[in-house]
Amino acid sequence: MTSALRTRIKICGLTREQDVDAVIAAGADAVGFVLYESSPRHVTPRRAAELARRLPAFMTPVLLVVNASAAQIHAACALIPNATLQFHGDETPAQCEALADARPYLRAARIPLGEAGRSFDLVKYAQHYPAAQAILLDAHVEGFGGGGKSFEWSHLPPSVDAHLVLSGGLTPANVADGIRQLRPRCKTLAVDVSSGVEASATGGASPEGLKGIKDAGKIQQFVAAVRAADAI
Repeated sequence: MTSALRTRIKICGLTREQDVDAVIAAGADAVGFVLYESSPRHVTPRRAAELARRLPAFMTPVLLVVNASAAQIHAACALIPNATLQFHGDETPAQCEALADARPYLRAARIPLGEAGRSFDLVKYAQHYPAAQAILLDAHVEGFGGGGKSFEWSHLPPSVDAHLVLSGGLTPANVADGIRQLRPRCKTLAVDVSSGVEASATGGASPEGLKGIKDAGKIQQFVAAVRAADAI
């Protein structure tokens, strides 16, 4: 299955104005705001709206929610009317449809780590969410979110009739390999990074990083790595 050459890029977990500005300067396509209160990158809908106002035309804000109520989602969408939703919890297809209320949405698929990833039927999962704009692939770890972990990309099926977003443990060093492996398997491919472009307390390669604090240099490196992969 062939896909469009240009890989779209989302930088997620933004909490500061300077980080939003760095993402804009790097030329990413979308920014993600985490509305899940248990996340260390959580922002309130009002704070997300403040940050989203910095975005230029045609740059998409994405609101990540986990098992949120209809009232919570509608209130957030009222503050950021041009946002795409990203369902990252236990939402069923019917719940996604109802909660999205005709708004574009992404549905996260939590892929088990290691050999267990072979048993995840991504083709069937995508068929359950035909109205989703894309299926976002993240590692299945305790809690919600990939925790900076990568699943085995090679365990995914060779052909998925859906737009996919690769997430979970991506960095400037490995994103090109992820693109090469997944691009032939889907309609189109996008990538989503959070911890892989965060600052570290020491300035080195800390696996934990400073959650919610992005590094402008790493953002530039990540975008450059994606564009280099697209050029091959």
